[in-house]
Amino acid sequence: MISIKTEIKWAILFSVMTLIWMLLEKLSGLHSQYIDYHLYLTNLYAIPAIWLMVLALKEKKRIAYNGQINYLQGLKSGIVLSIFIALLSPLTQWITSYVITPEYFPNVIKRSVEIGYFKTTAEAEANFNYANYAKQGAIAAFVMGLITTAIAMVFIRTKSK
Repeated sequence: MISIKTEIKWAILFSVMTLIWMLLEKLSGLHSQYIDYHLYLTNLYAIPAIWLMVLALKEKKRIAYNGQINYLQGLKSGIVLSIFIALLSPLTQWITSYVITPEYFPNVIKRSVEIGYFKTTAEAEANFNYANYAKQGAIAAFVMGLITTAIAMVFIRTKSK
């Protein structure tokens, strides 16, 4: 059986990168004075997220498979990695919500009602809260990990001659 040390290591690195990203968003004002831009600029997070997934898969190829990996082996590794990232996601979200930027939810709730995105504060609160973000984050981490892996492995796999 192939070790899952690589996937665990990269899931932890992915979580640390996510926390650093959230800190940068907060420091740049995207969780407060520039919250109107958050919806758009937070999507740039995909760049380091994809990059880390590719690095993890390349390391798995190099270390576990001696530089020779087929598509299915890489897909399995990406699934395991995505599961670990998804499992760590609620903790990462908790640290973000309660340690890094506890003002985010109140700010986004207030602003989303002001601009008419939600009609009432109660509607906004039902959407913008830790429990909802933890669930959505875990699901998104898993799904996006699978999609990234499926595409990346087309290029990372060892091509037969």
